[in-house]
Amino acid sequence: MDREIPKEERRRERNKKLIRYGVAGVAGVVVLSVLISLMRTGVKEKDLVFSTVDQGTIEVSVSASGKVVPAFEEIINSPINTRILEVYKKGGDSVDVGTPILKLDLQSAETEYKKQLDEEQMKRYQLEQLEVNNSTYLSDLEMQVKVSEMKLNRMEVELRNERYLDSLGSGTTDRVHQAELNFKTGKLELEQLRQQLANERKVKAADLKVKQLEYEIFRKSLAETKRTLDDAQVRSPRKAILTYINNQIGAQVGEGTQIAVISDLSHFKVEGEIADTYGDRVAAGGRAIVKIGSEKLEGQVSSVTPLSKNGVISFTVQLEDDSNRRLRSGLKTDVYVMNAVKEDVMRVANASYYVGRGEYDLFVRDGEGQLVKRKVQLGDSNFEYVEVVSGLKPGDQVVVSDMSQYKNKNKLKLKD
Repeated sequence: MDREIPKEERRRERNKKLIRYGVAGVAGVVVLSVLISLMRTGVKEKDLVFSTVDQGTIEVSVSASGKVVPAFEEIINSPINTRILEVYKKGGDSVDVGTPILKLDLQSAETEYKKQLDEEQMKRYQLEQLEVNNSTYLSDLEMQVKVSEMKLNRMEVELRNERYLDSLGSGTTDRVHQAELNFKTGKLELEQLRQQLANERKVKAADLKVKQLEYEIFRKSLAETKRTLDDAQVRSPRKAILTYINNQIGAQVGEGTQIAVISDLSHFKVEGEIADTYGDRVAAGGRAIVKIGSEKLEGQVSSVTPLSKNGVISFTVQLEDDSNRRLRSGLKTDVYVMNAVKEDVMRVANASYYVGRGEYDLFVRDGEGQLVKRKVQLGDSNFEYVEVVSGLKPGDQVVVSDMSQYKNKNKLKLKD
């Protein structure tokens, strides 16, 4: 028959079960805590860049894109319609002043120039001929005036004689009247010749000036042809680097066609572009910073285009150190143009997270080894700092590296 289990033994069995269940419960809690800890997103501290919020001055700037170009660059165009006969240099060669670069076909241009030389000589002879003819014609008129003056003097003497004879009774009134008429007629003829001489002097002088002016215009045209012919002897205008040359021998080139480019690759400037909405913040004389990697070069805005093209305004920055070793033609840069100064404002380091004024979600380190997302209002900036309007206080440590992959997280655990 069944025997009753002692009470003491039953108590021991119950205690054993309670202990087993307790251990299992504690183990479950521990495992659950570990799982929660493992599931919480973490990030290594060494992979982050922190910036501490402080108080200070911000020299406000607007950012623009820029490109390094030679400080001096000259395009050589063909002065005439011709073809290339010979090429003496290749792209990348150094050239001095007067160095031949290429040879153009000048036969037709030289023939035209020689023709103009002959025409210039003919015009000079025509001018000399006109001067001689004018001088001869005016001399003849002057001689006629002198002869007329002599005749008038003789008529005046005859008139006095007739009047004297008439006073003695030896002459007649008719002869006196005839002498008076002859004298008056001669006087009018002399006056007419003198007026004709004065008029002809003016006319001949004007004709001569017209011919002289025509001759001078032709000489200037001839000088221009000579200059064009000299330019067709393509030579380097200064010491520089030949960055482009049309080396297709026999190729036809039209007047004004680019055939070579020379550049001074020892000195550079930066051509910048900025949205026209910021056009009022860029002005000639403004201070600018050009960033090439981690290097910052100071400069000054030397010119600004007055018109917007495709929503963009162009400007040029003259660098203080325009021969810096980091400068290379065609290199893309960031340009910051300074336009205002804000003092005693909260600021945080500028980085890729900042794209302009507005509200941002930034991760801030708390005192428990965590990063907590916080709403932050940011204002103006320069290439070093961003103005903090609200949401942060001095001493806060803010993550300024790229955190886009954690945009859906509100907290992150910092790992060693």
